[in-house]
Amino acid sequence: MAFYVYILRCSDHSYYTGHTDNLEKRMAEHQSGECDGYTSTRLPVEFLWSQDCTTREEALSAEQQIKGWSRKKKEAMMRGDWKSVQQIAWGTNNPLPDRLKGTSINSLLRDEAQGAAQRMTKHIKWIGEE
Repeated sequence: MAFYVYILRCSDHSYYTGHTDNLEKRMAEHQSGECDGYTSTRLPVEFLWSQDCTTREEALSAEQQIKGWSRKKKEAMMRGDWKSVQQIAWGTNNPLPDRLKGTSINSLLRDEAQGAAQRMTKHIKWIGEE
């Protein structure tokens, strides 16, 4: 079963983030006002973005993380602009380190994984030397 995290734009131009296991049905529920709460008082809503998740827990976790983000960061993510997402996360008072400038999220994850593998290899060698 697939799960989704999604973002809607409400009539007051605010964003609503949610998760579901049936995106089409959930959008219809939001649009008709069946979902009590935030979106029901801000109709109509417009679907902007969604991401597939493998579990409900993953979708809920992504929803909670995104809800904590600024509007600017959400918009950068929806555009797929990961460099801006990184810069916004670091903030203006904490400039992005040189090693992160001009990098993609995939290269950051790859570099982090390689570093962890190198540390693990050193640790294994050190244990074996005893």
